[in-house]
Amino acid sequence: MNSVKYKNLEAKLQDHASPVEMLRHSPTGGYEFPFPGQYTNWREEQEAWQKSVVIFDQSFHMTDVYFEGPDVMRLLSDVGVNSLKNFGANKAKQIVACNYDGYVIGDAILFGHTDTKVSVVGRPSVPNWVHFHAETGGYDVKVTRDERTVSNDGSRLIYRFQIQGPNALELIKSVHEGEFPEIKFFNLGDLKIAGKKVRALNHNMSRMGGLELHGPVEDREVVLEAILKAGPKFGLVQGGSRAYSTVSPESGWIPSPMPAIYSGEKMKPYREWLRGDGFEAKASLGGSYYSDKIEDYYQTPWDLGYGKHIKFDHDFIGREALEKMADQPHRRKLWLRWSNEDVLKVFASQLGHGDRFKYMEVPNAYYSILPFDRVMLGDRMVGLSTYTVYTSNVGGWFSLAMLDEDVADGSEVKVIWGEEDGGSRKPVVERHVQTPIRATVSYNRLNED
Repeated sequence: MNSVKYKNLEAKLQDHASPVEMLRHSPTGGYEFPFPGQYTNWREEQEAWQKSVVIFDQSFHMTDVYFEGPDVMRLLSDVGVNSLKNFGANKAKQIVACNYDGYVIGDAILFGHTDTKVSVVGRPSVPNWVHFHAETGGYDVKVTRDERTVSNDGSRLIYRFQIQGPNALELIKSVHEGEFPEIKFFNLGDLKIAGKKVRALNHNMSRMGGLELHGPVEDREVVLEAILKAGPKFGLVQGGSRAYSTVSPESGWIPSPMPAIYSGEKMKPYREWLRGDGFEAKASLGGSYYSDKIEDYYQTPWDLGYGKHIKFDHDFIGREALEKMADQPHRRKLWLRWSNEDVLKVFASQLGHGDRFKYMEVPNAYYSILPFDRVMLGDRMVGLSTYTVYTSNVGGWFSLAMLDEDVADGSEVKVIWGEEDGGSRKPVVERHVQTPIRATVSYNRLNED
């Protein structure tokens, strides 16, 4: 079906048996990163954020929505579980938004440009949710959208470069003109590169140090040229989309929670506001976990490691539900290191003409926007695995997972790899059989073991 024919998400859902059926068989593959897959080779591009310095061009794949006006802070406070007490001009913050029942819609980065102007940056889920409330909630706020490239018929408003690694700051200092400012973690400051004003965010995506730079899109080429020219002295490597797709699992961030929007009467006005061909309408669900109920795919902030962000110092959407959940058992976010022997079994099955297991694309094996695989401890399902990747830094395959609290560090579990009944109707899914893959639970970042 062509989603363009639907006037909104709700209309598309009404034309399907269930939200799960719609998402499970969506033809969309993984999230798109519209820049080159690799500039040199993805292995050394991965290693650069641990050993030297890498630059990722983030100018294309994220949604930026700007909110400006006297009610900006009230709007953000109403939709975010976070406190805004220390947020304002030249500050940044990770915002987590939930639905009315306390389940996560998504997370994004807030940029405080002034005390009355912010941008919400990330995958479309949270920028859209905040925009909906700005437009329908009676707030005195002006909204300006800067769509990601795959949804944008024109040029973007800004460029964005992520420069990370042990040599990142020295590289940036070498191209900055003037005294280098001290920029504290999750704060913004001003630089000058090639005569152009550049805004810098101290945001350590790889946990190895560095800055995220942005400025007007017309300055992009001259700023990039200056950085690349200075780069060889510091071991600079340009990172492509194949390496970029693996940095978030290595650093411990789950980039696409299931947006908790597909059910519930209170969420219906939002579904009617969302486009019928937008991110939420075209998102795809994959993996070995199956349930007919979309609510079984929803996640709490604790599942994603965001429990610490919840502050009951303000009224916000979902507060009452989260207060009731707070003292209940929660799943924990962690890493699973996959068995080399079992991974080799998957690749070996591609040879010859017998049964084959679901192919693992290298280095990023997730083939849907919302991947969920069952994790078993004996005969008991103990949680979900998501975002399976290989990185040269870890030297093996691993995934992020959300497991029951009683699963001990170091436990051996099994991830069920592949889909039931030979696989869904998604074009990216070949016919295959399921197989268990042993994995070791790790509460510590894998390359720190």
